[in-house]
Amino acid sequence: MKVCKFGGTSMATAAAINRVKKIILSDKERRFVVVSAPGKRYSHDTKVTDLLYAAYAEKCEKGSCSNTMSAIRARFVELCADLGVKADINKYLDEVEKGINESTSADYAASRGEYLSAVVVSEVLGFEMVDAADVIKFKHDGTFDAELTNDLVARYANSEKGIVFPGFYGRMPDKSIKTFTRGGSDFTGAIIARGVAADVYENWTDVNGFMVTDPRLVDSPKGIEVLSYEELRELSYMGASVLHPDSIFPVQIDGIPINIRNTFDPDQPGTMILPSTEGYDTPCITGIAGRKGNTTISLKKAMMNGEIGFCRKVLSVLERHGLSVEHIPTGIDTMSIVLSDFQTKGIPEKKIIDDIRGAVNPDHIEISHSLALIAIVGHGMANTLGTAAKIFTALYNAGVNIRLIDQGSSELNIIVGVEEKDYALSIAAIYNAFFG
Repeated sequence: MKVCKFGGTSMATAAAINRVKKIILSDKERRFVVVSAPGKRYSHDTKVTDLLYAAYAEKCEKGSCSNTMSAIRARFVELCADLGVKADINKYLDEVEKGINESTSADYAASRGEYLSAVVVSEVLGFEMVDAADVIKFKHDGTFDAELTNDLVARYANSEKGIVFPGFYGRMPDKSIKTFTRGGSDFTGAIIARGVAADVYENWTDVNGFMVTDPRLVDSPKGIEVLSYEELRELSYMGASVLHPDSIFPVQIDGIPINIRNTFDPDQPGTMILPSTEGYDTPCITGIAGRKGNTTISLKKAMMNGEIGFCRKVLSVLERHGLSVEHIPTGIDTMSIVLSDFQTKGIPEKKIIDDIRGAVNPDHIEISHSLALIAIVGHGMANTLGTAAKIFTALYNAGVNIRLIDQGSSELNIIVGVEEKDYALSIAAIYNAFFG
C-alpha cells in the first residue's frame, strides 16, 4: 500500500494534474493521495496559498476579500474547465469566500488551497475526498495530537475506494482550522502513511530526488540514491528543501520508507529515505547543504570557566528575546553563539549587548553578521580516516578562511562557518574534493 503526496507544481495546471492521474492509476497500490495547493504555473505567477493570505489581508483591511478572491476563483474555474470536472466548483469557492470573510485567523484562508485541490483531484480520479479537518487534530495548546489523529486516520486503512486528503491543515478542539508551517503537506502525507500503515510514502515533487548539493552552486551534482532519516534531517535543516524536515517523524515510528519522486519524470527511481542505510553501498559523504544569514555573538571574560552559570545566564538573555541558538563554540575564556534568526527578529543589537553585559559583565562583546554555515553530512564519515582533513584542505586550496568548526557527537556531520562571500566557492570546493 502506498501513500502519495503531490506538491504545488504537480497541482499547478491541468496538464500536471493529468500526469498525477496517470501516475496514481498506473499502480493499484496508490490508494491514498495527499495534495498541496496549486503552485506557480510560470516564473512570475503567484501561488494560490499566497493569494489566499492576500485575501485574508484584504478582508482585514476592507471587510471583504472579493477582489483577491476573484483571481482565486478564475484560477480554479479555468483549472476545472481544462480538466472537464463536472462538479460545481463555484459552490466550493462561494463557501471559501464566505469563510474567509467570517474568519478571525489567517489559518482558515491559508488552508483553502489544499482543500480546493482535493475537491478537484478527487473528481478527476473518482476517489473519495476526506477533509483533513476530520482526521488531523490539534490539542488545546495548538500542538499536534499525534495519537488521536493516528486513530482517526487508521479507520480508513481498509477502504476499498481511493481517498484524497488535503494537506497542510487540521482542526482545533474549538472546531477552528489550524495549519502546519510551510511545507506542512509533506507532514500530512507522513501522518496519513503512518495511520494507514503504508508500505511506502511516495512524495512527488518536481525534482528527481535529493542531489548531493545545490545544483545552483555545482553544475549537475550527483543524485542521492539512499539516505537515512537522520541524514535527511540534517540536510533539510541546513537548506536542502526537497522535503520538510519534520515529515520523517510520523513514518519514523513505524520505519516506513519515503520515496522522493518526480511527477514530470516518473520513470526515475528518485531517492529512498530509510531508517538506516546499513548494508547499502553509500559514499563517505551523503550530502552537502548550507545556509547564509547567520549571526555570531562573541564574548570574552577572564576566568570565565570558573564562573558557575555563565553560559546559562547568557542563554537566558537570548531566550527572553525569543532567539534560537544554533551552535556554541567555546574556549577557556571565550564563548561564541551562532544564531540563525537574529536579523529577522528586528531586535536592536544594543539591547542584546546591554542585556548580556548586565547578566555576565564580559570583558568584551561584539556581534558580527554575514556568516554562512555549511554542513557536510554522512554516516560514512565516522569510519573514514581523513574526512575532516580533506574538507579543510579543499577550503584552504580554494582560499577560504574558516571561521567556525563544529562536529556533532554522532559524527554524522561536520559544520564549518565561512564568510557569506565564500559560500558558493566553499560548497563547490568541498563537493569537488569528494566527488570530483
